[in-house]
Amino acid sequence: MNNQRWLSQSFFVFFFTWGIFLPYWTGWLVQAKNLTVADASMIMAFGLVARAVATMFVFPFMSKYMSNKKIIITFTMLALFAAVFYIPATSRVSLLLITILFSLVYPTLMPAIESGASSLVQQGKVHYGKSRSYGSIGFVIAVLIISMLTGFWGEQAILWSMIVGLIFLLIKQFMPTPGPLLTKPSIEDRRQKLSMKELWKVKTFPVVLIVVFLLQGAHAAYYNYGYIYLQELDVNPFYIGMIINIAVIFEILYFMKADNFLSKWRPSSLFLLAGAGSTLRWVLIFLFPNVGIFIISQALHALSFGMAHIAFIRYLTMSLPKEQIPNAQGIYSGLALSLSTAILTFVGGYLYEIQPGLAFLGMIICTVPAIILILISRKNLRY
Repeated sequence: MNNQRWLSQSFFVFFFTWGIFLPYWTGWLVQAKNLTVADASMIMAFGLVARAVATMFVFPFMSKYMSNKKIIITFTMLALFAAVFYIPATSRVSLLLITILFSLVYPTLMPAIESGASSLVQQGKVHYGKSRSYGSIGFVIAVLIISMLTGFWGEQAILWSMIVGLIFLLIKQFMPTPGPLLTKPSIEDRRQKLSMKELWKVKTFPVVLIVVFLLQGAHAAYYNYGYIYLQELDVNPFYIGMIINIAVIFEILYFMKADNFLSKWRPSSLFLLAGAGSTLRWVLIFLFPNVGIFIISQALHALSFGMAHIAFIRYLTMSLPKEQIPNAQGIYSGLALSLSTAILTFVGGYLYEIQPGLAFLGMIICTVPAIILILISRKNLRY
């Protein structure tokens, strides 16, 4: 099995489902399940907390006893099982419980696939950016398809598309897989994997984690309210998908060149540029509440998300032993991609009720401190 091809295909299929979940799930709860924006935000925030717990603790624990492939198969089957329970659910309580269950299993697939990618990169077998760009392509295709399906069949198409996507992801995992990802950790491996406590002893890791916590958390308003915000600007549902995809297209362009573009830059320099781009992005949306500026601001996703993510992956492969990668990926997914977004979702929901644009401007309470922290720490810690 060609490792590069396997990783590209895995990223593509997973991020196809992510393109259904990330931009549309809050809107689906509002439109298809008749929840208020505040109730949907609360449910999604609790889901993000559950996601943080699963990715920080459940995934690293399982990675000590199961192969990467078995972990992905297990969580995909559980996610499919949980998604089916959404069909009959109508009350706030049932939707909350199912969302917590779904969030405990589905998003955990991300650190599992990313951990496998980091292991293959360390062995010199693959170019991360090239394969990760296929994930972004899958995301773009999903957003376009969903925008068309919802135009014909309404928001109910979102859930059914997720179920179909998870079925394809499960089928993919029964195909040939790179050898290193089939190996079950031995007793010696479990000793070497070390605890998370050992990871915190790496001097630069806590600082880098705080930086990505702030930079990735700053996307909370965009992820949860971007779809609804565009609806309030009276954008046709079909075009909403296209507009959302503009951000991912720029992300793809960056990922395709990331292995060579700015390859000599330290992770801290990439983080700094990402923070500046993110701050500019949210300020623009607040100052100019119209579709044209929102579209222009989408180009900055390559910096606010793409560059911050690549900077962390680069730090991971350069600074940590391979035994600690699952722990680091679990913490990154749990804190930077989940808990931070959960906290900012609560904040964003409150601000959105006051004025939609304030939810986006509020995200600079993360980006500005991140920039300050990078400037203070980069000289001393040399990361």
